[in-house]
Amino acid sequence: MNLFFRLLGCVFAVLFSWAAYVQNNDPDATAWYIIYGFAAFASILFAIKRLPFVVAILLGLAALIGTYKQWPTTFEGFTIGKGDIENIERGREAFGLLIIAVMMILYALRIRFEKKFNL
Repeated sequence: MNLFFRLLGCVFAVLFSWAAYVQNNDPDATAWYIIYGFAAFASILFAIKRLPFVVAILLGLAALIGTYKQWPTTFEGFTIGKGDIENIERGREAFGLLIIAVMMILYALRIRFEKKFNL
């Protein structure tokens, strides 16, 4: 099971790095480079067992707050052409932050579980 979580950290480090890379045409690309960059770096630290519990919790909470703040007034999906582009963009950004939040909280729970049971 330990190997599974290390691989999960590596996979999400790659996915978050890719998410940062594809932000090049976004109007606020720099902010997303930083957000996804932090998530990728935290995933690498988790994979090598160097991510502090407090950092994982803080990143997870920050991403949850960001999800709430970015959530569109009307969710219209992710596909362009099927609704208001601003709502679609906000929905995409909110879900990206939600994925980060879920992973950081999962990392934090695993770190806490590992310490408690000496895995």
